[in-house]
Amino acid sequence: MSYLPSYYTEVLDFQLLQDSIGKELQLLIEDLENIMDQLYIDTTTWGLDRWEKEFGLTTDPSQLTATRREIIKAKMQGSGTTTSAMIQRIASTFSGGDVIVEQSMEAYHFLIRFVGQLGIPPNMAGLIQTIEEIKPAHLSYDFVYTYTWWESLQSLTWSQARVKTWNDLKVFEGA
Repeated sequence: MSYLPSYYTEVLDFQLLQDSIGKELQLLIEDLENIMDQLYIDTTTWGLDRWEKEFGLTTDPSQLTATRREIIKAKMQGSGTTTSAMIQRIASTFSGGDVIVEQSMEAYHFLIRFVGQLGIPPNMAGLIQTIEEIKPAHLSYDFVYTYTWWESLQSLTWSQARVKTWNDLKVFEGA
């Protein structure tokens, strides 16, 4: 209203019209931002099924949004010739931490060692499915997980350790 001539401020209907237009424009801006969010894997929500269809993935709405995003990202990274660097990137995407891939070509085998996160990453099923899709058929693989070293538990007293479960202690990072 400040951009209009002063006599418009005295007309009540014109003020209501401007308020109505302002509200509609705000809704339009929010809708455009929502649509823009669907163009990027890290922000997509209701557009996940389109991304999955684009990469030939099965849509499973019962999975968590983060899990579905991980699978899409892994599929994107898994195109082309399979290399240890590619497997490392994919495993790192699923685990959220550093990963080392060790190859044993004479044994037709490779190890995926999770070194950046303690314990078993949450979406191992998705990682296994992705690895099976991209690895050459003649190669086998295993996973190696990192757990807490006994020395790092020395900071705990028996009363502190007693209230934790064995699984809690296996991934305990110290105080």
